[in-house]
Amino acid sequence: MMAGSTGRGLLELVRPVNALVAGALTLIGAFVAGGLAGAPIAAGAAAGATVFATGAGNAINDYFDREIDRINQPGRPIPRGAVSPRGALVFSLALFAGAVVLALALPPLAIAIALVNLLLLVAYTQVFKGLPGVGNAVVAALGGSTFLFGGAAVGNVTAPGVLFALAALSTFTREVIKDVEDVAGDREEGLNTLPIAIGERPALWVGVACLLVAVLASPLPYLLGALGVVYLLAVLPANVVMLWAAATSLRNPTAGQRRLKYGMFLAAAAFVLGRVALVLSA
Repeated sequence: MMAGSTGRGLLELVRPVNALVAGALTLIGAFVAGGLAGAPIAAGAAAGATVFATGAGNAINDYFDREIDRINQPGRPIPRGAVSPRGALVFSLALFAGAVVLALALPPLAIAIALVNLLLLVAYTQVFKGLPGVGNAVVAALGGSTFLFGGAAVGNVTAPGVLFALAALSTFTREVIKDVEDVAGDREEGLNTLPIAIGERPALWVGVACLLVAVLASPLPYLLGALGVVYLLAVLPANVVMLWAAATSLRNPTAGQRRLKYGMFLAAAAFVLGRVALVLSA
């Protein structure tokens, strides 16, 4: 019974759905770069490294947050006693080791991206989380870099690089909006998020400005010749939804960040459709 409880606790630590989604986004980056079929082993290694690294980052964040979680999230594995703090730390380090082994099979640029991401994952809770806007930027960079990592693994970062920038800017906006939603609770916990530091309305405008940059940059894959007109047409609905989300967030942050998530999914789908169209026309 105890072993089963510990196993479930370890699985919960890694947030398996989030880790698998991150791996899938890495595969999308490799596919958009045109290397999923040409370099399947590299793409698979990159996806596996992403899954391990994401799980490790989630586990080590729970280790560092264990005292806060005893109050705010008592049902998590460490506070409820399913996993010991030492066990969570060792498990996290084992996952990081697995990510490193897989990443070392990849090209130098992919290894460099993996190294930076691993350092950010380890330092996030202790260094960046409490800095207004910086924590949001780190989360955004980590999320967007899954696409870039996939492209680097197969040797082409042109389209994935733009996808990284769009995803990072959109994620930053969504993280800021979520912080606006959580202002009351964050104040009670003594956190200094961007909305608390500069005010809710100015923080929302910072997020909207980042999203506008993302929308304006979205035609770049077409202009650079990395993707064709199918991508350009497919990304238009994503841009409309994201602009709608930005406008909505100024009066209703909860609805705004939910719509922004849909826009981000549509943008990723536009890149996939653009790549499929290129493959079919070849």
